[in-house]
Amino acid sequence: MRNQKRRWLKALALAGLVVCSAGCGKRAAETEARGETVHLVWYQIGTVQKDGKIVEKQVNDYISEKIGVTVEIIPVNWNDYNAKMRSVISTGAPWDMAFASSWANDYLEIAQKGILLELDELLKVYGKDLLSDIDSRFWTAATINGKIYGVPSQKEISNMPMWVFTKEYVDKYQIPYEDLHTLEDLEPWLSLIKEKEPDVVPLYLISEFTAPTYMDKITDPVGIEYGDGTLTVKNVFETSRMMETLNTMHRYYKAGYINSDAAVARDDRNVKRFVTKGDGQPFAESTWSMTLGYDVVASPIMENQVTNASARGALTVISKDCENPQKAVAFLNLVNTDMYLRNLLNYGIEDVHYRKVPVTEEELKAASGKRYIYGYKVHVLEDSGYSVPYYVQGGLYNTWVLDTDPVDKWDTFVTYNENSQEAPTFGFDFDGSSVSGQLFNFRIILDEYGPALYTGSVDPEVYVPMLNRKLYEYGMQDVIDEMQRQIDSWKQSS
Repeated sequence: MRNQKRRWLKALALAGLVVCSAGCGKRAAETEARGETVHLVWYQIGTVQKDGKIVEKQVNDYISEKIGVTVEIIPVNWNDYNAKMRSVISTGAPWDMAFASSWANDYLEIAQKGILLELDELLKVYGKDLLSDIDSRFWTAATINGKIYGVPSQKEISNMPMWVFTKEYVDKYQIPYEDLHTLEDLEPWLSLIKEKEPDVVPLYLISEFTAPTYMDKITDPVGIEYGDGTLTVKNVFETSRMMETLNTMHRYYKAGYINSDAAVARDDRNVKRFVTKGDGQPFAESTWSMTLGYDVVASPIMENQVTNASARGALTVISKDCENPQKAVAFLNLVNTDMYLRNLLNYGIEDVHYRKVPVTEEELKAASGKRYIYGYKVHVLEDSGYSVPYYVQGGLYNTWVLDTDPVDKWDTFVTYNENSQEAPTFGFDFDGSSVSGQLFNFRIILDEYGPALYTGSVDPEVYVPMLNRKLYEYGMQDVIDEMQRQIDSWKQSS
């Protein structure tokens, strides 16, 4: 193993093996030859942590010895991340690595704009472990026009919208939450909570809420309905399933099941609620319970669907202007394969931010033969000063699980991913450059109508026709026709 590490470190020094461009290859080789430590700037989404710099120092003490790299981690708050990355990119501010996804710092968009470094050849030399360890479908989603531009964080691969129930009320009224999946399934229990618990919001929604959508919205609000083998492009607001959902939402709103300020509300954890909607994964309940400060249970809303958007839930990208791309890829390889580094980034410093909890012999024995089983769990210390979103920095399978989770949690994730069904559109990317003006206007229109419609605050029989008139006025048919043309071409070549 030691000789293998030496050979790997020696390979890192051979900067000429992979050349991203003549300029960056030359600079990287010169830096390597001088024996200098390479400094990388890494933008991440998430709340600034009180002890973030303390953890960063310990990370740098380790990786500078290990691979001659230090990192400067720049966290940007959730609501500010998109605007910040647009500013960083447009102004030419220095950055080497950044979080990207289908929902923040749009991976497809920035890749198509030529902002990111092509990683295919670099990965073959400096990221072999990444290529072999990460589910191939994540790499499929990371591939755009035949090139890989980001390293996926291996986690849940499919969409898993869930109803999230406050356990106190589930237990009190013996509610069979595991049998509740569709929006309509909730109705008798929303009615019960409204009657029995006047201080509780039966269905708590906020302005970012999106009603259950049985479609791969390739570019909102246009896409392909799940299970449609004909790949017929549709406007989601012209599907019968969405109209049924919106009418049900409005009926619930009028019945008083939904908070009256839903269309403008921001999440307020002090609001007592019976059920809300979350984007989950296996054992999400334990994470949500820890975040909320009270126990919740959950049930899936629909069958899992693997889409490009879901498989692009978290990636780390490298700037095309990165002066040391070999080191950046080697660092990401280490993040995703070195357990000490991965857990340091994820949980912070042992006995300062968390405490190791040995797994019992009984639990280890019961999990014998399963994948990613470790001898420790993590107990996060209260108000420790360090708590980051676990998927932003790397994959999950080299982290210890929380002490509230089963030791075989990651094995369950692997099985979940293996059993997740690929949507008919998986692997298709829409090039919206010829209809970019229309898509820009769609975002404005959806910001105007979406929150009120999705939360049931207005009558869809009145407002959906108004919305659709605006969408068509600003080019809906152009977008449908262009997407259908591209889908048909993609289908023929697949």
